[in-house]
Amino acid sequence: MTLMDSFGRVATDLRVSLTDKCNLRCTYCMPPEGLDWLPSAQLLTADEIVRLVTIGVERLGITEVRYTGGEPLLRRELVDIVARTAALTPRPQVSLTTNGIGLARLAGALAEAGLDRVNVSLDTLDPETFKRLAHRDRFTDVMDGLAAAATAGLTPVKVNAVLMRGINDHEAPALLRHCVERGYELRFIEQMPLDAQHGWSRDNMITADEILALLAPEFDLTPDDLEERGSAPAERFLVDGGPARVGVIGSVTRPFCGACDRVRLTADGQVRNCLFATEESDLKTAMRAGATDDDLAARWLAAVARKRPGHGIDDPAFLQPARPMSAIGG
Repeated sequence: MTLMDSFGRVATDLRVSLTDKCNLRCTYCMPPEGLDWLPSAQLLTADEIVRLVTIGVERLGITEVRYTGGEPLLRRELVDIVARTAALTPRPQVSLTTNGIGLARLAGALAEAGLDRVNVSLDTLDPETFKRLAHRDRFTDVMDGLAAAATAGLTPVKVNAVLMRGINDHEAPALLRHCVERGYELRFIEQMPLDAQHGWSRDNMITADEILALLAPEFDLTPDDLEERGSAPAERFLVDGGPARVGVIGSVTRPFCGACDRVRLTADGQVRNCLFATEESDLKTAMRAGATDDDLAARWLAAVARKRPGHGIDDPAFLQPARPMSAIGG
């Protein structure tokens, strides 16, 4: 069985949120005072997470599992969850999206447990701008986490950066130079309408075209294997002839919905077919009521079959999801 929707797309990439909590307060995600976190009883337990992931891998064709949040490093059982995931047959690729705080302490244990690679968020190289954006003075922790990930072999270390007009957009070339010098692969991501404050504005968003224009004066960027992009969200470019690469994820202005292979599981056990979905399918309630693996697989198949053709951000009727990014999982 495969997780196929009515348009013939097959979901093989599972994004699993381990918690909605985060130790930063990035302005494009949540307000400085934070949010009302999910009660612990509503979160999936480690055993429940592993059970659903096992069903996805062994029965439904999932080949990549990425753990996200909130901030997944805040989940105490993270190393154990990674180890149990990496032990599945067939073995999925196991990755992590993190803000990097705490990664310096855990990178080695995660690599030993079977984690393959990490994506770390870094929007600025200026500690003061970091504090302004994240409302926390943790810039050094993130930089140390990136270095530890590389040392532990969690490669390629990917860096995710969101540019905001008048705040850090001037740093685009410096961010790329910093990553190239250290062997990280930088991916610029268009700011998406997933903030808890619902303050996103298309006019304020730095588009993919603008990102490339900001880089053009200092770097020679040539498209890299466009015909092989497949379901990858990033358009990749060789930097000054390579081998270094940079990615641009134009989720809003250059959507890749037609080739999407992702499905999401929230920290409270809901299947989501898209970051921007307004519908969810509840697996947790059925699981806690005694559903068999066969029944949970059938529910999951039915949920993905209803996936819409695209996120619809350009549709005048588009509504931002009620859940912010921290509660969905990236």
